[in-house]
Amino acid sequence: MEITVAEVTRIDHRIANAKRESRNKHRGGVLWFTGLSGAGKSTLAFALEERLFEDGFQVYVLDGDNLRTGLSSDLGFSPTDRTENIRRAGEVAALFADAGLVCIAAFISPYRVDRNIARRAAGLGFHEIYIRADVETCERRDPKGLYKKARAGEIPNFTAIGDVYEEPVSPSLIVDTTASSVDQSLALLTEYVAANFA
Repeated sequence: MEITVAEVTRIDHRIANAKRESRNKHRGGVLWFTGLSGAGKSTLAFALEERLFEDGFQVYVLDGDNLRTGLSSDLGFSPTDRTENIRRAGEVAALFADAGLVCIAAFISPYRVDRNIARRAAGLGFHEIYIRADVETCERRDPKGLYKKARAGEIPNFTAIGDVYEEPVSPSLIVDTTASSVDQSLALLTEYVAANFA
């Protein structure tokens, strides 16, 4: 006889969120960075992690590429696999937030429905941050050479070339990296964290 989901029982933690907040001196939550490849999500995520850590925050980055080498190494890039990748990432980010950390999740996450799955996992602690840059800017940067490969037909279904990117409808914050420097963008993000997590 196999165990089914019906036999699984959720176990509540004995440490209240308020106690975690009191010890950490900040609230936990998820900063979900979404945007095109090359928009600056990872650059800003790791810069923000470093800044917040220096300021005493318990903080950790979940990066799309890093998860693809471990937790999601069994997934491809079909729409179904991308959905599962974001579902896994959203659940892990929510666990980090529940543990009292500020979790910065940097994922292209092109589909609104998938981002909403991540939002449901984290509940009120979810903050959708749109790292915005137009396709032309991202393609000009092309730090990994992916746009070039996509244009050459080597990467099918590449976001913004062979597949859609659905912009956030009502993001918590928009950071436009087309016009703003890394330092300017980082200043916006640190101000947002101070206003919403302290």
